[in-house]
Amino acid sequence: MLAGLAGSVGSVGDAYDNALAETTIGLYKTECTRDGSPFRTGPIATLADLEEVTSAWVHWYNTQRLMHRLGRRPPAEAEAGYYQQAAAGPGRAA
Repeated sequence: MLAGLAGSVGSVGDAYDNALAETTIGLYKTECTRDGSPFRTGPIATLADLEEVTSAWVHWYNTQRLMHRLGRRPPAEAEAGYYQQAAAGPGRAA
């Protein structure tokens, strides 16, 4: 029954390989699926409803949320700035 399963990449007895995933799932549950979430337009009654709010949350999470370690900029803005600076060449500001 367990044939073909790969072991955890973490060391035995720690949760470091799961920490990021568990944090993201916690954010998803808190920000996306709770009552009153800005991503919901009504009750989640069907799989299609859940897919719709999940898609909206993932889009926001990947493109618009403000990230402290990026200087309170959205990830998409930080990525665009990175590539603009890289295109300008080493040692030159874009």
